[in-house]
Amino acid sequence: MTTAQPSRAQLAVSAAIFRDGKVLLVRRARSPAKGFYSLPGGRVEFGESLHTALTREVDEETGLAIEIVGLAGWREVLPSAGGSGHYLIMSFAARWVAREPSLNDELDDFRWVRPEELGTLGELRMTGGLAEVIEAAQRLLRP
Repeated sequence: MTTAQPSRAQLAVSAAIFRDGKVLLVRRARSPAKGFYSLPGGRVEFGESLHTALTREVDEETGLAIEIVGLAGWREVLPSAGGSGHYLIMSFAARWVAREPSLNDELDDFRWVRPEELGTLGELRMTGGLAEVIEAAQRLLRP
């Protein structure tokens, strides 16, 4: 069964979640971005605020409770020849508050990583712009 691609861009949210100086990376188990490490998040539902969507998506995907600090940046993902959709992703800086990661079926791995190690993790396939979003989120968390 094939699903039709939406005719408009989809609004999505993601969270750079920091805990003890490390940021949470999750690996996508499905398209889009299957096999790539990214930040937890997903689509914003109609009538849902960005913060509500982010809290819901992080809870659904990882089981974590977070404190949202602020908007770290945004990224636009344009449709590719392979048929992936058009997304506008609003990325937020967040702090871990409670619970340990418990992944849903959209994810198949997670890692807490020191941001300064991102460039040395050549074995990890990461989504485009990930390091820049994490760097911007880190700046928001500095006193």
